[in-house]
This record gives sequence, C-alpha cells and structure tokens, in this order.
Amino acid sequence: MAFYHPILFRLDAECAHTLTIAALGAWGKAGTPLAPSVPRLATTVAGIAFPNPVGLAAGVDKDGRAIDGFFGLGFGSVEIGTLTPLAQPGNPKPRIFRLPEDRAVINRLGFNNGGLDGALPPGTERKAERRSRNQRRREQGRD
Repeated sequence: MAFYHPILFRLDAECAHTLTIAALGAWGKAGTPLAPSVPRLATTVAGIAFPNPVGLAAGVDKDGRAIDGFFGLGFGSVEIGTLTPLAQPGNPKPRIFRLPEDRAVINRLGFNNGGLDGALPPGTERKAERRSRNQRRREQGRD
C-alpha cells in the first residue's frame, strides 16, 4: 500500500478523487519531475505515434485539469471528459463508492463538468476557432 492510501481513504471518495486530480494538475504544471519514460514501449497506431500503448480513458479527469500529470504518470494517451457544451452538475451525491475488498471503485458521477469553456484555458485554439468562425460569418453577411 502506498503512503498516501491511508490519508485518501480517510476522506470521502469524491473528495479524494478531486484532491488527486488537483495534485496531478499541480505536478503537471511543475513539469512532471521524475516522470517515467520507456522508449522501447513507443508504438504507432493509424499513423499516430504514442510513447507507449497504455491509454487513460475518459471519465477520470472531467475538465482536463490534470492532462500533463497523467502523461507524467506514464500514460501514452489521455482522453479527457466527458465534456458537454455547457456546465452541468452530474448525478446527485454520493456518486463514487469504494469496494476495498475488491480493490475497485464504482463511479456514478454522470457528466459533471464545467463545460467546454470551463475546461479550456483562455486563449486556446478553441477561442481562436470561434473568432475565426465569427469572422467568416461576418464576411458572408450572416452576422
């Protein structure tokens, strides 16, 4: 058992999840010092190069707060979300349940997230795309 398990298991499961995402996000912003790298695991699928074949599926990081942190843990790909166009609260709490005997978790979060604009930092490509789309609409006389 890792040193942090007793601390996290004293907390509500959703609170522990939120703190973990925050910690991974902070580690990612710090440049993920001590991150593992195993070049022999590099692989290419459908013309896309990955550092390794292990990916993280959507649902863990609902708002994309810890993408770099997850890559720092060694994932070869990271899928964020589920992001919805607008923010929404998800299912009522409690919605994460631990099954310690089975070393498992039941996740019934739903689609809680801050929406696209909440997940994407200001100045991202998405903002530029919106500006570009609005410019095209003006040029076509639809705005």
